[in-house]
Amino acid sequence: MIKVAVFGAKGRMGREICKAVDEAADLQLVAGVDAGDDRTEVEKAQVVIDFTHPDAVMDNIKWCIDHGINAVVGTTGFSPAKYDEVRGWLAAKPGVNVLIASNFSFAAVLLMHFAAKAAPFFESVEVIELHHPRKVDAPSGTAITTANMIAGARADADCPPMPDATVKELDGARGAVVDGVHVHSVRLQGLFAHEEVVFGNPGEMLTIRDDSFHRSSYMPGVLGAVRAVGKRPGLTIGIDDLLGIA
Repeated sequence: MIKVAVFGAKGRMGREICKAVDEAADLQLVAGVDAGDDRTEVEKAQVVIDFTHPDAVMDNIKWCIDHGINAVVGTTGFSPAKYDEVRGWLAAKPGVNVLIASNFSFAAVLLMHFAAKAAPFFESVEVIELHHPRKVDAPSGTAITTANMIAGARADADCPPMPDATVKELDGARGAVVDGVHVHSVRLQGLFAHEEVVFGNPGEMLTIRDDSFHRSSYMPGVLGAVRAVGKRPGLTIGIDDLLGIA
């Protein structure tokens, strides 16, 4: 039985996670807290799940590491520098592990994998992510990861720069540029979490799309990470390895 605590337990995702942990036969929910709550009960946990806010997540990870508790993190907003900071904290606490993923949906992880596979075969590719208007970051962490993977695959294949004759544009008209890939963010009432990757060649297009309609779609990945984090030393980024596609 793995003892689990949840940071961000009163949020929409936190409530869904608490429910999923409660229903899992091999997991025990020992605490669910939010900002400002007493963390005494959290110290009983073997794994903390963090779905909070980009402004709070680094302090939360540091607290877990300092207390010798493994962490599974779904809060977004990470950069290479922040990953390196976490690695530094972990180096001082051998035996404590952290898994950070921009998305725990199997469909989203597979989309990123498929997009990286397809990227070298097309002259052009752009990413569109669509979310509910309560999402605080743009582009989404998933879209940034997708763009990074596409750029890496294109670089490995020595692909030339993507064609784009734009010389004049309104600010933001072509979206953000992540690692050379244009990423567009939509915030719209009625949406939950969606992503499209659109590829183009002369005379053909390919679209890969993932749609998540409910937070329950993340639970298999979150719980799988909770079960796995204790066996993966140091920092693990993403759940690809859990799916056997790393």
